[in-house]
Amino acid sequence: MATKPIISLAIIAASAALAYAPLPGVNQSITIVSGSELQAPLKILETRFEQQNPSIQINLEFQGSQDIVNKYIDDKNNFEPTVLIPANGQLLDELNQRWQAQYGDEPFYEAPQPIAKTMLVAVSWPERAQALFPGGEFQWQRVEDAMTGGNWDKIGGNAAWGSFDFITTDPTRSNSGQLTMSLWSQSEANSNTLNTADFSKNNVQTLFGLVKRSIYQPPRSTDVLLQEFITRGPNDADIATAYESIALHRWEQSSATQGQPYQILYLDPTIETVSTAAIVRRDVSGGEAKAARAFIDFLIASEQQAVFVQHGFRPMNAKVDINSVPNSPWSKNIPGAMADPTGRVSAPPDRSVVEEVIRQWQRAN
Repeated sequence: MATKPIISLAIIAASAALAYAPLPGVNQSITIVSGSELQAPLKILETRFEQQNPSIQINLEFQGSQDIVNKYIDDKNNFEPTVLIPANGQLLDELNQRWQAQYGDEPFYEAPQPIAKTMLVAVSWPERAQALFPGGEFQWQRVEDAMTGGNWDKIGGNAAWGSFDFITTDPTRSNSGQLTMSLWSQSEANSNTLNTADFSKNNVQTLFGLVKRSIYQPPRSTDVLLQEFITRGPNDADIATAYESIALHRWEQSSATQGQPYQILYLDPTIETVSTAAIVRRDVSGGEAKAARAFIDFLIASEQQAVFVQHGFRPMNAKVDINSVPNSPWSKNIPGAMADPTGRVSAPPDRSVVEEVIRQWQRAN
């Protein structure tokens, strides 16, 4: 008689163990497609998440942010995405509109979630920056004058530096290239707020032709751009536009590769861009969506937000202070870096403006 309660307890304990154990067949594998700017922190956080959640496997893929939208809608990937994280949340608005126009239903399981944010900056080698901007402030007109002149001696630089070389990403594939040409067009149009009518101005159209002719094979994504900028060094790459996050993260690499670090130049105005995650519906089961939601919740927790800060991003979690995070790049005395930039920070341009940027780039000769 005494053995029955023991057997019953054993059955209950076994049942509980089975209920919480990761059983074969219930493990989930999810694919995260992100802009390349998040590659370094996501690889660290992938390992941390899988250690804490052994029943969920994370697969990471990286593309230019515009490519993320285009390839998903056109079903051009050789994998099945679960979560999309472009560098700009407005690209998900574009995806939503295009998807509903094409298919008539909702593309996402729930509202997209902001993950981390950064802003557009310029990077340049110190001697080049001093010659190009004697007053210390970035100016689009000076960059344009240098591109028009073609050589450094035309704008008061050292003739031995040779040709002037500016780099930005391909606006048809990358968010940072779109932001670059939006801000530059706004400056060229002498407008406080860029609108589609500004692109009909001759000087704006001329600008697109000048930039496109000056950049041979613009990189597809921002992280690729900065790696090329560092590898090429002075004389082959003088100034580039990139995200503050990548500029801060790769600063030490520039010193190791070229023997001198680049400096950061803040644009005024600049544009803030927010990496935003969305769980897609196509070919994603409810179980996969639940696993994806767990990963997104993990990313916005304070411990993970600190990792983004260490890689140069500004956190979405208000509890995280960039100056208090250990090994924060803002504590490394990086030339030009500012925890609190004094210039104006704008939201990304309307989608109609971005579409016009892409169209002008494609038409430019």
